[in-house]
Amino acid sequence: MAVSTSFSGAKLEALFFNCCSSTSSYVTTTHLSFFGRNRMSFVQSQRGSIRCEASSSSSSSDVLVDSSNKNSTTVSALQQLKTSAADRYTKERSSIVVIGLSVHTTPVEMREKLAIQEAEWPRAIGELCNLNHIEEAAVLSTCNRMEIYVVALSQHRGVKEVTEWMSSTSGIPVAELSQYLFLLYNKDATQHIFEVSAGLDSLVMGEGQILAQVKQVVKSGQGVNGFGRNISGLFKHAITVGKRVRTETNIAAGAVSVSSAAVELALMKLPDASHGNARMLVIGAGKMGKLVIKHLVSKGCKKMVVVNRTEERVASIREEISDVEIIYKPLSEMITCVGEADVVFTSTASETPLILKHHVKDIPLASEETGRKRLFVDISVPRNVGSCVNDLESVKVYNVDDLKEVVAANKEDRLRKAMEAQAIIGEESRQFEAWRDSLETVPTIKKLRAYAERLRVAELEKCIGKMGDDINKKTQKAVDDLSKGIVNKMLHGPMQHLRCDGSDSRTLSETLENMHALNRMFSLETEVSVLEQKIRAKVEQKPQ
Repeated sequence: MAVSTSFSGAKLEALFFNCCSSTSSYVTTTHLSFFGRNRMSFVQSQRGSIRCEASSSSSSSDVLVDSSNKNSTTVSALQQLKTSAADRYTKERSSIVVIGLSVHTTPVEMREKLAIQEAEWPRAIGELCNLNHIEEAAVLSTCNRMEIYVVALSQHRGVKEVTEWMSSTSGIPVAELSQYLFLLYNKDATQHIFEVSAGLDSLVMGEGQILAQVKQVVKSGQGVNGFGRNISGLFKHAITVGKRVRTETNIAAGAVSVSSAAVELALMKLPDASHGNARMLVIGAGKMGKLVIKHLVSKGCKKMVVVNRTEERVASIREEISDVEIIYKPLSEMITCVGEADVVFTSTASETPLILKHHVKDIPLASEETGRKRLFVDISVPRNVGSCVNDLESVKVYNVDDLKEVVAANKEDRLRKAMEAQAIIGEESRQFEAWRDSLETVPTIKKLRAYAERLRVAELEKCIGKMGDDINKKTQKAVDDLSKGIVNKMLHGPMQHLRCDGSDSRTLSETLENMHALNRMFSLETEVSVLEQKIRAKVEQKPQ
């Protein structure tokens, strides 16, 4: 049975490429609008042959391509279709794209499979930028999100490549992964990272840890090939937005971080009478573990045990926090310490669970004051406590997804602050988009300078030739300097009108109009677009 469908330009281009490379054996007929006048359809039979039918108001012709006997004519026809699609899609403007997973829609089991440790961010950027349609990249991977930001030379091709990369690195099939992924382009992508940096997309609105993580993306990206102008500019601007929102709206006042929410959740689940006597254990003394300790102290906890691989970090925390008894235990004594605790917080960077069902099955129960039920609050991604532990009646395990119930208080105040923050984000988004749009004039500036330099050098050579061979170097340099000075003075006006940096009253639209006018006047447009040159260069660099 034939199926007739109308396609957008992007889908049309994708079909052209897929048709040229696919040998799947399905019977489909798809009619495509082509340049608004011609119509084409692809018919693929169960034998693997492809028929390309082209028709117009005046004539029609059929070409049959048999996969078992490809001849030069049919290959040429398909290659023309492929080249035609490439010429069209590479002339689109490069796009900022964010593809990711969020705590709001994706379970922790899925997020932990895609989590990328901070030390691996540069490697991931390199692999992403090796993809044919990805020019720049950045990775933001935390316990609540895993987001990849890219500058894609083609939206749909870039998204396809990044999705397949995520699938291959995580081992999750694309079909399964696609159920959880969110996808945002350009202004929406900008809006998203600004909201993330401002703390509006966090479990706990206004929490400050995410801003520090955004800063770390910039720090990790310094000097990394692929952390380019657009992406680095985006993240640096996001840092500015995060700082401004916190300063002007006071959104962080009274707000808590994930670690603080973990402490509040534990106290919420414990009987009120046990708060002062509950035995606290913290596994991991890194950034998150240190924050958990500080929040426990702020809630009145005076004694706790900290398990860590080494004692140095624990000693440092002990020096920083006075009047609190912090007992260090090595990792080898972890399970023994668990058996002596009522509440266990875990926050290590281990990629595999540290605590499983058989570890805690036979250890002593929690104290009577806590109802004989031990609480595990696991704020690590990947998780430190296996889900199987929750099968035991004597324990209750909470992970980062369970912190949602802690953030239900003061909703009205948070919403008011969020509205104020959105106004700031809207203003900053417009400024960033104006900056990015202004980058469009850079190729014109370069081409105009190159054009003028070619004319200058050509005329200089004519002049030197007419002056004879006996001209001395001092005179040659004087003539050369003269020609440069004239060109620079002539270009000063046009160059000023190609810049839109906010230093004068010129608007972006005026700047872009000037750019188009100069392109026309000096014939600066090239036959092959900048994007197409970049894509072809990337493809040619690939090993055959």
